[in-house]
Amino acid sequence: MLLINDYKFEITSTVAIMFIIIMYTSSHAFRYYAKYTIFTVLSYISATVFIPLMLWKPRDYRNGLLPAWGERQVSKVLGITWEMKGKENIVQNSGCVVLINHQSCLDLLVLSEIYPVMEKCTVISKKEIFYFWPFGLASWLWGTIFIDRLNVESAQRTLNKTGEAIRQKQAKLCMFPEGTRHGGPELLNFKKGAFHVAISAQCPIQPVVVTQYFFLDHGKRTFDPGHAVITILPPIPTEGMTKDDLTGLIEKTRTAMQEVYTKSSAELKTKYYNDS
Repeated sequence: MLLINDYKFEITSTVAIMFIIIMYTSSHAFRYYAKYTIFTVLSYISATVFIPLMLWKPRDYRNGLLPAWGERQVSKVLGITWEMKGKENIVQNSGCVVLINHQSCLDLLVLSEIYPVMEKCTVISKKEIFYFWPFGLASWLWGTIFIDRLNVESAQRTLNKTGEAIRQKQAKLCMFPEGTRHGGPELLNFKKGAFHVAISAQCPIQPVVVTQYFFLDHGKRTFDPGHAVITILPPIPTEGMTKDDLTGLIEKTRTAMQEVYTKSSAELKTKYYNDS
């Protein structure tokens, strides 16, 4: 009887595996959801599996290099390759505010490429993430700055401390100025928060532009293997600026990023996605 049950289990398992393989290779919608599930699960694992090591030096920016390594392996599993340009433009011997266009939750993979080449990187996240353990604990251990968006005074105090960290510890604060995910040909209008921090800290802005994710289409439910280019632009100084210069600084930064976004995306599409 036990042998019969084992045999039935093997048959069922084989059929289930074959079904998954067939659906994955033949249905772009199935592949879309499967790859997002794989991304979510593996990202969670890569973020939390290193907690025992990160506990030795809590809040150390170098802890972020461990999950970043894990995320780069996730890119390989998903069939995504990255190319980085403009490393010579990376701000040296100073903190800065790193601004990245925001397209998808896959931007987490972009951060994993940036962390090893830019020292002392950190990010800002809403405080609710901290309570999502063990991921929240891992985020705290690698230096994430948590902000209470519903409490303006508390949020402002946090941003003030962030400015101090940029000046004193030469931290590189990674932010998404669009404020929400968007993968279209035009960047969204930039929020003011990142620019307030840069002016307050009198630190440069380091624009980083990622080409469009042509391998990803939420409308058509397609998630294919693909390639993307990360371009690090020359820093934009804020020394001597005040709040009166805020609007001009935002426009200057967005214009520079939009130009590179348009050009680099067009070049990428011609080279890799000409049949799209």
